[in-house]
Amino acid sequence: MTETFPRIEPLGEAALLVRFAPALDDDANRACVAFRAALEADPVPGVAETASSLGSVLVRVEGDPVTVASELRGRLAAEDWARVPPPPRRVWAIPCSYGGADGPQLAEAAGLAGMSIEAAVEALSSARIRVLALGFAPGMPYLGILPEAWDLPRQTGLTPKVPEGALVVAVRQLVLFGTAAPTGWRQVGRTAFGCFRPERTRPIALAPGDEVTFPVVAPDELRARAEADTEGHGGATCEVLR
Repeated sequence: MTETFPRIEPLGEAALLVRFAPALDDDANRACVAFRAALEADPVPGVAETASSLGSVLVRVEGDPVTVASELRGRLAAEDWARVPPPPRRVWAIPCSYGGADGPQLAEAAGLAGMSIEAAVEALSSARIRVLALGFAPGMPYLGILPEAWDLPRQTGLTPKVPEGALVVAVRQLVLFGTAAPTGWRQVGRTAFGCFRPERTRPIALAPGDEVTFPVVAPDELRARAEADTEGHGGATCEVLR
């Protein structure tokens, strides 16, 4: 039987899941970001909290789930959410050192993508991609969607640990690590960007819908920028779009 989307599914006794697609899809993710922003701007009575993921929006319910689901269906039907203008967002340029000790698997990833190392760095550093979702660790972004050449499989085993700031790639996405952790994705570069700093005015720097580039910087310059950056952004710059 063919599934239809968007759809609302129960998630335990106190939550609903608004699903926009069965798999990663750019339009579905844009719809998630826009729909969640609309719920935050004009809350549905009985909704305690919302959060978006790659293809769905979690709605935590404190009221009657049946009543909340009915209201959500009405709002879903009122718009083509993939075409709704995005909420205010930031465009970030986050300096990245590619290859060498900072990107030990760059050559492997480039080969799987059918590119030279130089072409891979050019492709990754020039791509303007979106924060699709946050997850795994506080403020840690999943970014995409990259061209099909970067539909790389995950590793068959785990890298025991990549450092905070590591930039890893797989399945047409980049992930910027917010903490040192194991991963099955390939590390192609490293930034000095702090995804989560509780002492900042904005502790979680990135938000779903933000746009990001990772321009090339030499390793020594990356460290120098990081030392001079009191906000923990690793020399990154951003522009607010309305």
